[in-house]
Amino acid sequence: MPTAADRIRFEGYSDTDEQRWAPESAKSQERTEFERDRARLIHSSALRRLGAKTQIQTAGTDDFVRTRLTHSLEVAQIGRQIGEALGLDPDVVDCACLAHDLGHPPFGHNGEKALAQIATAIGGFEGNAQTFRIVTRLEPKVFFPDGRSAGVNLTRAALDATVKYPWTYAQAPEFSTDARSLKFCIYPDDEEAFRWLRLGAPASMPSHVVKPMEGQVMDLADDIAYSVHDVEDAVVMNLCSLADVAQVDNLERIIKDTQNWYGKKWKAEKLTQAYLRLARLEAWQDALDYRAARRSLAALKNLTSSLIGRFCSSVEQATRDTYGNDPLTRYSASLVIPEETEYEIIAMKGIAVHYVMQPREELYYHRYQLQVIQDLVSLLMEKGEKPSPFLEPEFAEDWAQANNDGERLRVAIDQVASLTDNSALRLHHDVFETSTFMEQQSARYVGKDAQ
Repeated sequence: MPTAADRIRFEGYSDTDEQRWAPESAKSQERTEFERDRARLIHSSALRRLGAKTQIQTAGTDDFVRTRLTHSLEVAQIGRQIGEALGLDPDVVDCACLAHDLGHPPFGHNGEKALAQIATAIGGFEGNAQTFRIVTRLEPKVFFPDGRSAGVNLTRAALDATVKYPWTYAQAPEFSTDARSLKFCIYPDDEEAFRWLRLGAPASMPSHVVKPMEGQVMDLADDIAYSVHDVEDAVVMNLCSLADVAQVDNLERIIKDTQNWYGKKWKAEKLTQAYLRLARLEAWQDALDYRAARRSLAALKNLTSSLIGRFCSSVEQATRDTYGNDPLTRYSASLVIPEETEYEIIAMKGIAVHYVMQPREELYYHRYQLQVIQDLVSLLMEKGEKPSPFLEPEFAEDWAQANNDGERLRVAIDQVASLTDNSALRLHHDVFETSTFMEQQSARYVGKDAQ
């Protein structure tokens, strides 16, 4: 009977792919190294915290809509399906999918924007870069002999698959294609781990742009999941009507917002064709008349299932047609995504942008969230070289080892990014709003006494 190691090698993974940054002597006879990777992420505190972090709606304000955790689980399910169809180890893909949003701060992309502004001088902030920092440093599991943390110490294959944007903050202006923010995955003080994981990558491919197949599948699964599920959530929240999408005036506005959000490379004519193709689908027609009843919920769920299946099967078939039926592990291939599928996915994203994300940026609460993030970082930095009493023990230890204000600012950002929506709001309320209220009351009574 083959061992777990034999099974990995048979599927196209090598000893190099199984290596861990911090060497570990113990191996399991019952589980593959990649199954162990997945277990480490499942049991991590960073994954648990995603249950109280914003996906499309502030976590805890609605019982139906997704959180970052439920979104990550859905991404993992989609990624496993695509990965297995292409001969990839499903646990490597699963690890990348479970990890992909670990670094997102409170309040989703709103919190990410606030921290990016604060961190400009120290190598920036980006949710995917914070993910890499968590799995290689912040999440406690394995340490080097010299006492440095190796985070959860994933195998090279699994860690490599989590790197969605394989370049640094300094390289981001050249390689990031995001229309609204710079995307990257590596902070300056995390480059050592990045160099380690890229050992063995094909020399013919530039390390700053190439991604392994497992990472490409994760990226696609993420796009598919939130393009479909964010629209489903928006319909249930009565923010969006599927019947309105294909109407000419609405469609023009949706396409404009889509291009403003994702870039002018997405052509209006092809976006229009994508929306019309989607609106003609039988499952779309069945879900038009949403009434918040079980039959309507079932029709909406059938639409999401149909769209996910449509996108996945399209990519699986196109990739197999190009590369044949062998396992397409690591750097042996690249995903083939038909243009029509790309446009349909971006069209779904555009619906969420138009009906949810763009209007949300004009709300007072959106601006308030930015202020909460800024205030909390300032709170942790206000003592100068002395640690703030609000630093959690593990971050206070990092603070003690910091050599300058830049390193201390990174520690403060690490802690704020780790907070959930509710814990950030609670800390802000307790420190800033309650104290301000008490000061106002105190001044009021002092004034009365003086009279």
